[in-house]
Amino acid sequence: MIPTIRLIGLPTDRNSSFLRGPAQAPAVIRSQLFSDMGNMATESGLEIGTDLFVEDLGDLPLAEAEGDDALIETAVAGALEAGRRPLCLGGDHSVTYPILKAVAAAHGPVDILHFDAHADLYDELDANRRSHASPFARIMEAGLARRLVQVGIRTLNRHQREQAARFGVEIIEMRAFSAEAVPLLEGPLYVSMDLDGLDPAFAPGVSHHEPGGLSVRDVLNVLARQHAPVVAADVVELNPSRDLNGMTCVVAAKLAKELMAMMARPEAKAAV
Repeated sequence: MIPTIRLIGLPTDRNSSFLRGPAQAPAVIRSQLFSDMGNMATESGLEIGTDLFVEDLGDLPLAEAEGDDALIETAVAGALEAGRRPLCLGGDHSVTYPILKAVAAAHGPVDILHFDAHADLYDELDANRRSHASPFARIMEAGLARRLVQVGIRTLNRHQREQAARFGVEIIEMRAFSAEAVPLLEGPLYVSMDLDGLDPAFAPGVSHHEPGGLSVRDVLNVLARQHAPVVAADVVELNPSRDLNGMTCVVAAKLAKELMAMMARPEAKAAV
């Protein structure tokens, strides 16, 4: 049976700090993903449309209101119940919390591989516990993750170091990065790709530029070493208003393709 990946667009940035804009990202990632500029081959050799299918749910009708989390959770749960493997296109990083609630309900606590410049472990930011700077604090509090490994981090302050120690988070800081330093995780595995984990030279289209980050090849090398079944993933924090010549959109689509290929590997399993 050919695996099917369900794309779910999450057009929201109500929990963003500093700048708005990521709500516009799902449509532009989708346009680049299916652009004639390139083909549908992935680096693993799997080809979209031949070895795996993509079922595009479109964008959820999010209202930038309190009910949005429930809509996200329901959509992800529906994908898993249908035997689909969800790839969610944000939106800001706050969407990862309701996604993980649905994933953990289906699979139990998961291992998480998180690429980012920021640990996103604030207890709250600007009096907002659902800030895009806080999703992993909520995820760890709720027991949704068995193990959280963060890669590319380069903005740790004292509070977030304390939070990481509190929750037992494993952080590969950018100053000590190598692909080999990232542990090989077990399944079920969830991958969260915040595009500002990349150096701004590779991804200028983000709200929070943080120099000294990952290259696209760094990310791909880390992903290539992981062989656990990937049950769901997200690509978040593209801000099209900050992009240059669509560079970051192209990067987001490239990473989305590679994540879909990971989810389509024979050992990956949808919820039953």
